[in-house]
Order: sequence, then C-alpha cells, then structure tokens
Amino acid sequence: MLSALEKANVLTEALPYIQKFAGKTIVIKYGGHAMVNPELEELVLKDIILMKLVGMNPVIVHGGGPIIDKWLEKVDIKARFVNGLRITDEATMEVVEMVLVGKVNKGIVNLINRFGGKAVGLCGKDGNLVIAEKKQVTVKNQAGEETFQDLGLVGEVVKVNPEIIQKLTEEGYIPVVSPVGVSSGGETLNINADYVAGALGGALKAHKLVLLTDVEGIYLGEGRESLASRLTASEIPRLIQEGVIKGGMIPKVESCLAALEKGVENVHIVDGRKPHSMLLEIFTNEGIGTMVVKG
Repeated sequence: MLSALEKANVLTEALPYIQKFAGKTIVIKYGGHAMVNPELEELVLKDIILMKLVGMNPVIVHGGGPIIDKWLEKVDIKARFVNGLRITDEATMEVVEMVLVGKVNKGIVNLINRFGGKAVGLCGKDGNLVIAEKKQVTVKNQAGEETFQDLGLVGEVVKVNPEIIQKLTEEGYIPVVSPVGVSSGGETLNINADYVAGALGGALKAHKLVLLTDVEGIYLGEGRESLASRLTASEIPRLIQEGVIKGGMIPKVESCLAALEKGVENVHIVDGRKPHSMLLEIFTNEGIGTMVVKG
C-alpha cells in the first residue's frame, strides 16, 4: 500500500499533466478484457470519470467483440473475420446492433452514472454522427494474387458530424459511442470500433486518442523487451508490410494513422488489462504502452 507521502508524490507528478490537458478532448477506444472483467471495468470507468472531474473531456468509443461472439453462438451464427474485421451478413448485423447499441452501450452508461459520472449513450446513427459506406478489402489467395473480399454490412467511415458530441461534453456529459454507422442511403453498417475512434478523434481535433487493448502495445519482435515505447506514423506501413503488425492490431494502427492525419496530436496503445493503465500512460513521465506520433 502507498504511504501518504507516496500518494502525495503521485499527485504532484500528475499535476503538470492535469494542467496541460485541462479542457482537452481525449477519445478512448474501450474494448478487450477491460470490458468483460467487472473489476477492470469499474477501474477503467472510474478513471474516465476522474479525467472528466479534473477538467478533461473524455469521449468513449466502445467495442464488444467477445460479447457479440457469445450472442452469435447462442443463435447458431458462426463468427468469421478477414484482416481483423468481422464479416457481417444481415443476420449478424441484427445481433451486432442489438448487442452493441443496446446491451453493451447502455451497460457502460449505467455504470458511469452509478459511479458518480454523467454519461449519455449514442451510436453512429444519432444525429448522423457517423456516415459510412461499405468497406472493400483485398486478400491474397494461395497463388499470392490479390482478390476482393466481400465483408457484407461492414462500414468504412466517410464523415463524422461531431456537433452532438461537442454539445454533450460542454454540458458536462461523457459521451459513450457504439460503432454502428449509417450509409447515405440509410443502411445500418457495422464499423470496427478502432476506426470509429480514430475518425471521431480527428473530427473532434482531440488532443489524444487512447486505444485500450489486450496487449501491452506494439511489439517489434519476440519478448517484452521488444515493446516499442514510441513510433512515428511513417514507420507503421513498413511494419504492416513486413508482418510485424498483423491481425487485430492492423485496424488499431490504421486508426492511429487516420487520427494523426486529421489532427490528433498523439495516439497511445495501452494494455487495458493492467489497473489504471490509462492514467499511468497519460499522467506519468514514463508511460507504459506505445505512443504513435506524427513523422
């Protein structure tokens, strides 16, 4: 347990960061183990409430992949993925929307309110927050040729209209956003939460984008000693090409690049399984994850 003096030292170290970030928008992609472990969930949400109370404007974009998988299994629908993205037919889309917009989103809102914060739940349809179009991806076949892969009702963000988010933060609320968007023709689309977080961060000109994950950050090799504490945006495409960054980490780093390109100052990939990891990354000199910056 920390002594009273040690606690005071922690607060003193955090003070310049609190002063620096007061009034700044911090977009948080909330997902992974921190969503399904009740103890971690409580710690993360209380940390976000603390950020709001010290003058920041946190905005949450949540995922919910494991919870979606559980409900798909209940209705006998097999989950399928390409490059970390969920293939989404009409039946899957119904489950995704019900789970994300209903169960997961309102569960987070309820907890924040119960812990003493003020939260409002939204999805990309509300106020035309997230306009999207069907996402197209290419994959390599066994011959090494690139072919088109139809992902179904999977969206790619075209435009973000952040006015509703800005109004809520100005009124003291913590917005909680589900990554379900709408096309220009009114079609509901499933969007990877990392991409929504990056696009929303850019539209809000957020000071930081924090991605809570189930890994410590970006590894450049084998073993914990290969964890990169800082990378530049120009290094990311090469790491993807070389297979160093792969699978579910690809949407995360692509969202980093999109956010940086649209004006977010820096992006942090942080292990959400560690208690208070977000505060340690933002409010301490050392940090614990991978920070991606322009350059």
